Amino acid sequence: MKLPSSKHCAAEGDGKKMDQPPPFRNPFVHALKFTPLEKAKIALMTVTLFPIRLLIAAFMMLLAWPFAFIASVGRSGTTVEPQCLWRRLVDIILRVIMRIMWFAGGFHWITVKGQRALPAEAPILTLAPHSSYFDAIPVTMTMSSIVMKAESKDIPVWGTLIKYIRPVFVSRSDQNSRKKTVEEIKRRAHNGGDWPHIMIFPEGTCTNRSCLITFKPGAFIPAVPVQPVVIRYPNKLDTITWTWQGPGAFKILWLTLCQLHNEFVIEFLPIYTPSEEEKRNPALFAVNVRRVMAKALGVPITDYSFEDCQLAMAEGQLRLPVDTCLLEFAKLVRRLGLKPQNTEKVLQDYGNRARKLEGQKLALGDFAHFLDVPVSDMLRDMFALFDEHEDNSMDIREYVIALSVVCRPAKTLETMKLAFKMFEAEEDSAITERELAVILRTALGVTHLSVSHLFTAIDVDDTGKITFEKFRGFVEENPDFADDYLHTESVVPQRGPGHDHNTQTNPSTTNLQGTANSKTANGICPDFSPKDHDGTVDALMKKHN
Repeated sequence: MKLPSSKHCAAEGDGKKMDQPPPFRNPFVHALKFTPLEKAKIALMTVTLFPIRLLIAAFMMLLAWPFAFIASVGRSGTTVEPQCLWRRLVDIILRVIMRIMWFAGGFHWITVKGQRALPAEAPILTLAPHSSYFDAIPVTMTMSSIVMKAESKDIPVWGTLIKYIRPVFVSRSDQNSRKKTVEEIKRRAHNGGDWPHIMIFPEGTCTNRSCLITFKPGAFIPAVPVQPVVIRYPNKLDTITWTWQGPGAFKILWLTLCQLHNEFVIEFLPIYTPSEEEKRNPALFAVNVRRVMAKALGVPITDYSFEDCQLAMAEGQLRLPVDTCLLEFAKLVRRLGLKPQNTEKVLQDYGNRARKLEGQKLALGDFAHFLDVPVSDMLRDMFALFDEHEDNSMDIREYVIALSVVCRPAKTLETMKLAFKMFEAEEDSAITERELAVILRTALGVTHLSVSHLFTAIDVDDTGKITFEKFRGFVEENPDFADDYLHTESVVPQRGPGHDHNTQTNPSTTNLQGTANSKTANGICPDFSPKDHDGTVDALMKKHN
């Protein structure tokens, strides 16, 4: 697989062309590099400023707890009462305590641009980009309600502070939780401004702020005016970002508290009132609000989403490289509606049909016929991923492998079994080294891959072929085979959107340990999407916890 040199910029939810091509940076990866001087500063701050700041922050949290507890006693979670004098006083005290806590953490000045609308004017605030737990600063500034997983209210101290702002809780144990969450947001939004603002991060997960990923529709389903709010951390050293691959939660806290000063800028943009068409189409509403926010931030937009995090973080035997083409493929699968409901049955059917073609190359029209979809710009973009030699042809077996990885990313052996079935010879049910290279290159979404070391290790009899049984036996004995035996050439785009899209290939091969599978996952945002039947989301949620 390879990313095409040019894209057709297929239409988004509103049928218009995309404003910009996909970003050149993976939005779910954050790498920190320090100069010797910065390392020396961090070492000094670790033994001087860091413990003091940490103690002050912890003390402020404990100090806020009794006020939040008292103010929450006897208060309804479903109706809003008039704010009496003593509750207003508690609200002011809590804001002051939280501001002192952030000040102690190095956020000495918080720059506010624009003016926050009244709840009656715009009941929902949409914030982006979401990149860290430090994004809680606007919540403590405004005491707005947020959407939180129900388990959060049981966390000592923190749970009491959360309950004070009366969030919309999402329960993972309730199958109808997503529907109930949307209904509660609609109920509060249509309450005429009696409820406080509902503050929502529509991206649904943390990124590195290099772009705005797909907005989830939850904030836009109520079809009420929203106020877009953009967040910036204009610091020389980015110790704030806490995303899927990069520093863990405590390391981010430690590094941030070791900085002498941390800047935070929040900008309230003009209220966005949906048109009649946007009221009927929440996806269109979300796309257009995202465009406004991306323009204000000066960053590109991309159709990568929370589901792409799930793909990148899946813990199968094959871990995806950070520059994998499968994220682009997964995006196109979603937009074309090609992800099957009955995954196993459809994949087996595709596999049987692909095997009968015996490696016959398909043109674009044949590809569309195989999938039973019309030819479109989006389908051309997908076809280009597999048209590696740019001869207007593709091997449909590669599409089936890629679809299997996207639909069941943690089931590596199931994907490999399906691939062997499509490629193996009838007389001995075995494949060659070249065919193994095609299979693994597609399963990883890379253009160049050396499998000689792996093939030699499996083919101990030097027959020039291997069966799936031999492959499976080798994998069971060597669960980290990808890290130990596979090497891929790294292709890194050098320029961002709006520039020449030249690529530079690293002349030396790099081990696949440079993958998008960090063991540290953020847990600030719950996943509101319905749980996949194969348990992939459930497995990922354990990482959230």
